[in-house]
Amino acid sequence: MKFLASPEIWFVCGSQHLYGPGPLKQVAANAQAVAAGLAKSKKLPLKVVYKSLLTTPDEITNLMIAANSDAKCGGLILWMHTFSPSKMWIRGLNILNKPFLHLHTQFNRDLPWGTIDMDFMNLNQAAHGDREAGFIHTRMRLGRKVVVGHWSDPEVHARIAAWQRAVRAWHDWQGARFVRFGDNMRQVAVTEGDKVSAEMKLGFAVNTHGVGDLVAKVSDIGIDSQAVNQLCAEYEELYTVAKPLRKGGKRHEELRYSARLELGIGAFLEEGDYKGFTDTFEDLHGLRQLPGMATQRLMGAGYGFGGEGDWKTSALVRAMKVMGAGLPGGTSFMEDYTYHLSPKGHQVLGAHMLEICPSIARGKASVEVHPLGIGGKEDPVRMVFDAPAGQALNASLVDLGNRFRLIINEVKAVNPPKLPKLPVARAVWECKPDFKTACAAWIHAGGAHHTGYSYAVTTEMLEDFATMAGLETVVIDATTTLPTLKQNLRNNEVYYHLSGGFRA
Repeated sequence: MKFLASPEIWFVCGSQHLYGPGPLKQVAANAQAVAAGLAKSKKLPLKVVYKSLLTTPDEITNLMIAANSDAKCGGLILWMHTFSPSKMWIRGLNILNKPFLHLHTQFNRDLPWGTIDMDFMNLNQAAHGDREAGFIHTRMRLGRKVVVGHWSDPEVHARIAAWQRAVRAWHDWQGARFVRFGDNMRQVAVTEGDKVSAEMKLGFAVNTHGVGDLVAKVSDIGIDSQAVNQLCAEYEELYTVAKPLRKGGKRHEELRYSARLELGIGAFLEEGDYKGFTDTFEDLHGLRQLPGMATQRLMGAGYGFGGEGDWKTSALVRAMKVMGAGLPGGTSFMEDYTYHLSPKGHQVLGAHMLEICPSIARGKASVEVHPLGIGGKEDPVRMVFDAPAGQALNASLVDLGNRFRLIINEVKAVNPPKLPKLPVARAVWECKPDFKTACAAWIHAGGAHHTGYSYAVTTEMLEDFATMAGLETVVIDATTTLPTLKQNLRNNEVYYHLSGGFRA
């Protein structure tokens, strides 16, 4: 996956000097054992590194300064083995700008009922040490994840893993660059947004290049270049390429132009360290086709994408691809396109004009060329495939003016029926809790028609990510009811209007 970093997670244990050097030595040894146990877990995607036992305000502050300045540190796991008076942590936590997880655990799994004494009790005080820590986190209004259970518990590992995947995506956004080729589709509201606020709040930058800059890069790729030859051969090896597009076919030159688009856009992204991009069919001057297969394959390589200039969705798709890296399934740019409203069951047909990522393909994709019908350009080459059945979700990032909102709808994907006259990649799903509730909830929440669609990413990962980013989150799942959702939206309006002063 392009530009995928693997930051490390620092494991930090809290205590105090009240217990004396002997117990503190044991606390440190136990903390190292817990960190080592987590580091060995095959479920955790990021390395856990034991950093320190912290017992004074200066130690705490210095470690937080070190975490902030270390590019390899993605976040921290905090655990209070004993009672660690939480006023010691205020100065350090006030300056910490990395996400943290509060692990509420204890070193021993079982209590030694027959031999337990006060020395044991004094040493193993996480039951109230973590409560003291939790109070100061809440008092300071700090966003964090709390995971409860013994550190060897597989469920604990799974929840830490979800948080680590969110950490990786948040780390990936910091300093990330996204490019828009041209502007967004004219007169569209939801693809607009405040790019300055996004960079201030979310850490990534979005800038525009005229399509002419991309045209120049594509023109650098000679039509008869060896790179084009190799890429066309790769297409025929990996996909079912329509006969007219194959080498020697009457439309093979159009496949070669698609390869030039892929190579040109890829070179532009690589040279500019861009992690995602947008384009729009209304702004293609100098390009013969709207990039179809080129965009699909670049998404498959890990780049984010948003159609019609939708930079927020491009950034979200990239973040979701980072979260899901290495997991089964896949993640794609998606659009709720049209509905099947049969009394026997309501379904959504998701697709886009061309740009659905092959990471969600069921089986081997077909490479075809067909008219687009809009845009006034040549017939674009695209991959055609069905997405598989399974549990999935759609997520949308929208700009509400005073904040960004992340909307998540859990869905059940089903196998599409035969669609012989629809030459695009597509997915079909049933919304949770049901079609009418989910669609009404999505619209009440202001969700966009563009989404990140994933079989790999979970709601838990996205909620953890939203906590790190300070995003308002709206989840539409099997438990959603419209009255509760609408009341929550009203409550959120008040909260986000006032929250800037809540820490005082």
